Amino acid sequence: VQLQASGGGLVQAGGSLRLSCEAFGRTTESGRGAWFRQAAGKEREFVAGISWGGGLTYYGDSAQGRFTISRDNAKTTVFLQMTSLMPEDTAVYYCAEDADYRLGYGKVNDYGYWGQGTQVTVSS
Repeated sequence: VQLQASGGGLVQAGGSLRLSCEAFGRTTESGRGAWFRQAAGKEREFVAGISWGGGLTYYGDSAQGRFTISRDNAKTTVFLQMTSLMPEDTAVYYCAEDADYRLGYGKVNDYGYWGQGTQVTVSS
C-alpha cells in the first residue's frame, strides 16, 4: 500500500486546514487509518484514527474537539479536518494504515504503511 498525504500549509492561529491521505495498491478491502504528527525535536504523536468502515474514530488529547477524521465512501482517502489551529499544532503530519485487525489505533507500531508527511505550520 502506498499512501499519499496532502493538504498541509501555512495558516494563522484560529484557522482551519483539511489534510487528505489517498491510498494506492491495496490488496485487501480492510485497513485502519490514522494521522500522526511529529514536531521538531519531539516523538511522533497519535492524532486520530478511524476504522475501515468509518464507524469508529479515536482521537489523541491534542485533537479532541478540534479535529475530525473521516474517510470517503470508496475507502480510498482518509481526511483530517483541523479547526481552531494553534501554533503548537505545527508539525509534520503523517498518515498511516494497517490491515491487521489485532492491533490498536494509537501507537506508531500499530501501522505498517506510512505516507510521506505534509508540513502544517500555524503562525501566531
